[in-house]
Amino acid sequence: MRNWLIGAAFLAVVACKQEKKEDPVKEAVEEVSQEVAAPNWEVLFDGSSFDEWHYYNGGAVTEPWKIEDGAMVFYPPKERNGESYNLVTNKAYTNFVLQLEWKVVEGANSGIFYGVEEADKFGQPYATGPEIQVLDDENHPDAKNGTTHQAGALYDMVAPSEKTVKPIGEWNSVEIMVNHQENQGYVIQNGTKIVEFPVNGEAWARMVENSKFKGWEGFGEYQTGKIGLQDHGDQVAFRNIRIKEL
Repeated sequence: MRNWLIGAAFLAVVACKQEKKEDPVKEAVEEVSQEVAAPNWEVLFDGSSFDEWHYYNGGAVTEPWKIEDGAMVFYPPKERNGESYNLVTNKAYTNFVLQLEWKVVEGANSGIFYGVEEADKFGQPYATGPEIQVLDDENHPDAKNGTTHQAGALYDMVAPSEKTVKPIGEWNSVEIMVNHQENQGYVIQNGTKIVEFPVNGEAWARMVENSKFKGWEGFGEYQTGKIGLQDHGDQVAFRNIRIKEL
């Protein structure tokens, strides 16, 4: 009897393992559901409104930004009258993980900022906020100005370790982590970690000193600041934007 019970228990365990192994679709669905429901994530753009954003040093988001197929899309206006249409979050962040997707049209340039300080004296998000480059590497001339200007780079400071950007018209996934307590930052583009960097202290100061931002008042000095999306005069789209504070 004892041997029979042991054998039955063994067969039950094997059957459970086989059932689990033989249903990969169910496992994948459950994994995605758990990810979507993961705690501590704050949705910054759900595909339906600009409620979490406003214009840098300005008001509510209007054209030339539009919402199309669950994405926020920037269409550069033909006439500007000196206006810029950079977006920043309503809320400021210090230590965080930011996730989003972006895509560009041929020859387009844009960027993702963090640590942005809003003030009239600065005028543009890039005056204070370090930038993760968004670019058509194949066709935009800035890509020829060195690898620190290519897609996924910490702009003009840290180049991607490898080229992971997708062809124009395809969505690129990006994860950006900034942690001032640990003095660590990174960029994961399309599943590969391509950039790592310090975010404060002497190591950060040396990077700034060796970049185009040398001597810029306020650049990279605000540990708590807004997230920004750049109007660089080209069509660009962003979607699935969320952030988790650390």
